[in-house]
Amino acid sequence: MHSDIELVVNVQSGSIEAFSELVKRHQVGLIRMCFRVTRDMETAQEVAQDAFVKAYQKIGAFEGRSSFKSWLYQIGINTAKNSLRKHMITVSSDDIQIASLASSPEGKMVRNDVKAALDGAIEQLPDKQRLAVQLRIFEDMSFEEVSQAMDCPYDTAKANFRHGLMKLKDRFLSDDVMKAWLSQLDTEFNQSVISRESEAGNSRERFDR
Repeated sequence: MHSDIELVVNVQSGSIEAFSELVKRHQVGLIRMCFRVTRDMETAQEVAQDAFVKAYQKIGAFEGRSSFKSWLYQIGINTAKNSLRKHMITVSSDDIQIASLASSPEGKMVRNDVKAALDGAIEQLPDKQRLAVQLRIFEDMSFEEVSQAMDCPYDTAKANFRHGLMKLKDRFLSDDVMKAWLSQLDTEFNQSVISRESEAGNSRERFDR
């Protein structure tokens, strides 16, 4: 199976089949991500289709500095935001559909009886915090990929996730299972920060030498 980067190179060389493979590979995830922004499935599907068209038109400028997935998601997020501004879409809380948890290790840890509560709590977060939490947890994206998808600095993506996570922990203080799960995410967050700072320190040390 070809990697995303290999497929992109083939598309840049004129292969329509390679782009079709990229669409098949990322269509479900892109629609899910667009739904997180628009909160309307029909709109999300239309936005995702538009995003793929834009990605095809811009793919010649893709240089591989980020993953194709985060680059595509950035296009999807911007397209979704433009769609919301254009149509002035408002969605009442009663109309918000509950997105399913991804089949990730994190998702499997959450009990079915608290899943709806978690989704509902995440939906109540401020938009940037909500999107950062959803991309990090449900799409299993690194903070670098989250920052790329949200078109913001790494530290901003990290802060949005952190603030959102803290609000969720406060919300579920009385639920031992949910509290334990969120605490694990908090620990993983701190470990990722320490790892990044350590790598940055090593890079500076090599440069100083």
